[in-house]
Amino acid sequence: MNYKKKKLITIGVVCEMTGLSERQIRYYEERELIFPDRSKGGTRKYSFFDIERLMDIAEKMEDGMQTFEIKRLDKKKNTSLRDQMIKGQINARFGQQNEAKGPNR
Repeated sequence: MNYKKKKLITIGVVCEMTGLSERQIRYYEERELIFPDRSKGGTRKYSFFDIERLMDIAEKMEDGMQTFEIKRLDKKKNTSLRDQMIKGQINARFGQQNEAKGPNR
């Protein structure tokens, strides 16, 4: 597993690393922009990817974006990426079949 994906970092450390308050981070979680894991005791745990994501969110908020706009932008990006992957799979599948048939289909 990639070390950047491991959710080991507590919210206090995240605050120190990002300059964000616990309140801001919890707000982003409430708005479903960030998804920390929880320990058995309920402590939020974040990854380095989460920290990068929080910095990206904070930057967009400073630029005047609202949380719903950030969420919509993320959804659009994910849809676009998924569509690109599907197109690639289709092209790979049918491209191989067309190559096998040769130029005089």
